[in-house]
Amino acid sequence: MTTNKKQRLVSLDLLRGLTVAMMILVNNGYGESFSQLRHVEWNGMTVCDLVFPFFLFMVGVSTYLSLRKTQFKPTPYVLRKIFKRTVLLFLIGLGINWFDHAIGGDVLCFGHLRIWAVLQRIALCYLAASLFAIYANHKYTIPTIVGLLVVYILIITLGNGYAFDAEANILAQVDLRLFGYDHLYHKSPVDPEGLVSTIPAIAHTLIGFLCGKLVCSKVSPKEKVRNIFIFGLLLTIAGFALSLWLPLNKRIWSPSFVLATCGLAMLLLALIMKIEQWSPSSMNKGVWVVLLVFGMNPLFLYVLSEFMAIIFGHFGISTIIFDSIHSVVSAPKWASLCYALTFVLLNWLVGYVLYRKKIFIKI
Repeated sequence: MTTNKKQRLVSLDLLRGLTVAMMILVNNGYGESFSQLRHVEWNGMTVCDLVFPFFLFMVGVSTYLSLRKTQFKPTPYVLRKIFKRTVLLFLIGLGINWFDHAIGGDVLCFGHLRIWAVLQRIALCYLAASLFAIYANHKYTIPTIVGLLVVYILIITLGNGYAFDAEANILAQVDLRLFGYDHLYHKSPVDPEGLVSTIPAIAHTLIGFLCGKLVCSKVSPKEKVRNIFIFGLLLTIAGFALSLWLPLNKRIWSPSFVLATCGLAMLLLALIMKIEQWSPSSMNKGVWVVLLVFGMNPLFLYVLSEFMAIIFGHFGISTIIFDSIHSVVSAPKWASLCYALTFVLLNWLVGYVLYRKKIFIKI
């Protein structure tokens, strides 16, 4: 029984590590990148668009595993831990946005500081999933997921949620009226981490929470992998089928996007778990170690990469590194990829030191 538990945790760390490594990779191309390493402008999906949803899915899985240790009891200790982590994640997210302005001398940038971003969304989804976990009956997990997605479908259907126009799109209008233009993302008609689209993101996290329950189910390892694979396959099919009516769209976190990306995450998790069953001793060797390094300190290394990218950009370090690479690799897209891989390597080296010293920083 102990062995199975360890295997489950290693599988989760590997998927989390792959996701964080990809997050850093796609966020740090230089100049012209391959299309699959860039976000789709509106409808559609690339490999790049899978990264954040995979991480949010893993937040849901981790939430189940963490709160299961305390029998999902809403004790003062558990509640303090939940709210402390929520506030910390949100503040670090704001801190990254502030640092991006402050390093250029705009220290008092609060009048145009972006409120939303990746960590802020993670914070809200973690809070919602955690409160559901300790206060709600878990038999209502699927009805809650369906209910959230149905509500969101009504919002985007009645409110022109797919309109590539901030003036017509209800998602953009809610954020604009509540927070103001200066506090939002400006590279698309809607803020991709805006308030209303957090509704399907919470459903997304709860699907991860449900997967955590499958991971901890008292069945044989073989049956566990089969159940996760089947559930993942059904979600993937449902997501792509729904996309015929409601296209895949990361910017608005469309319901089809939720189902398809969660399904793909479950399929990948099932694959990693199956490989681990075939060869458990190999999971601490080779490429697996690369992923484990990122998986053991995921949020810390992601935050580090964000601050590092800002510093490299401000002081021209990224230009120096890219120009050196470009002098050897002439094709701009390949040079961009090599730069991104170099950036991933730099963060991995920090993570490797922590991994070898068994230092695991929880955020």
